[in-house]
Amino acid sequence: MLHCLEIVRVHGREILDSRGNPTVEAEVTVRCHKDQRLYMGKAAVPSGASTGRFEAVELRDGEPRYLGLGVQRAVKNITEKLSGVLLGKNALEQVLLDRILLETDGTENKSNLGANAMLGVSMAAAKASAAALNLPLYRYLGGIPAKLLPVPMMNILNGGRHAANTVDFQEFMVMPVQAESFADALRICAEIYHYLKKILDRKGLSTGVGDEGGFAPDLPDAEGVLSLIVEAVQEAGYLPGQGIRIAIDAAGSELYNEQTKMYHFPGESRLKGQEVIRDTEGMIAYYESLIRQFPILSIEDGLAEDDWDGWKQLTERLGDKIQLVGDDLFVTNTKRLDAGIKLGVANAILVKVNQIGTLTEAFEAVEMAHKNGYKAVISHRSGETEDTTIADIAVALGAGQIKTGAPCRSDRVAKYNRLLRIEEELKTAAQYMDPFHKI
Repeated sequence: MLHCLEIVRVHGREILDSRGNPTVEAEVTVRCHKDQRLYMGKAAVPSGASTGRFEAVELRDGEPRYLGLGVQRAVKNITEKLSGVLLGKNALEQVLLDRILLETDGTENKSNLGANAMLGVSMAAAKASAAALNLPLYRYLGGIPAKLLPVPMMNILNGGRHAANTVDFQEFMVMPVQAESFADALRICAEIYHYLKKILDRKGLSTGVGDEGGFAPDLPDAEGVLSLIVEAVQEAGYLPGQGIRIAIDAAGSELYNEQTKMYHFPGESRLKGQEVIRDTEGMIAYYESLIRQFPILSIEDGLAEDDWDGWKQLTERLGDKIQLVGDDLFVTNTKRLDAGIKLGVANAILVKVNQIGTLTEAFEAVEMAHKNGYKAVISHRSGETEDTTIADIAVALGAGQIKTGAPCRSDRVAKYNRLLRIEEELKTAAQYMDPFHKI
């Protein structure tokens, strides 16, 4: 490679995420051989509350400080081990850099260095390269074709592990699939969000928010939530099912009980005064009932991460009607995605860069999905930072969908604002389109 951006410094530090827990921030500094100028890229790593068992390992200290959640070991791995193998390397060779990270770790699940340490460095190197080339990150990562703005899956009501309420499903989202632009889509979502707050207040329900900025009232079941969302859409002046669709993250693995082999609904049970339990068939029938009643377009993690037979049934019955997204099922891992493709399971993958540990592996997962007719949704985590890398990734990969929380809390809004800036920068080249025109 004629052009070289020599890595001259790799540094890590411990910062706080949106839940007040420690996370990793990495800095990579490069020297341009052409003019000897220095350029720095900085990246912060998100962290999930609802995590799949097959995700790459997030290295935590396990010591009394920060209730055991410190990341000083991961930071030390950046400053010492990763610095030692990356100094002098060309930051433009992203695939090679990520391969070095993987070889240095040497484990299948990144348990040696920690996926949080590896991802921070991987993203920071890309940002340093983009800065040195005077390119926006989405252009550096995606090249000339990078022009598609994603449809937001905007979380407006939280439940499950993301909120201290009785709602068992984890996220309820609105999707403005037929907006004229990303800016228009964002406006529509924000309006619906504010009308939902008015409705909750009018009904005497809590307007406090969960981890991702969605409201978190106590409600009896999914029907109760969905009815409120439809009401908010209508009061905002839009027609549910005509341009505005609904997405659900059921987080099925969080509801699944390994001993009983059933899905337990503790919040619904508490409010209804009787235990609510569903088996796999009951879950699928429940989803069928919900999509008959409400304009649902996408269901994420409808079943548990190991319920492959159930997922196959779910896909056979609903896969031609709605998007079925694998999060805990696939964990941004090409091996698990390949298994799902061969089994005919799901029809979309949720992409969380910290689930896998390097940009290259995350990009390979999206490439595999697209080649096999699966859609991809670029996603945040419940523990976020002000880092906006996933906004650029969504445009770079032409994913067409992004999931990054409510129009509330700066850690979420930062990603939306970054997409507004990207759209403005692209001018007439920017595209926004309904990725579900065949559904």
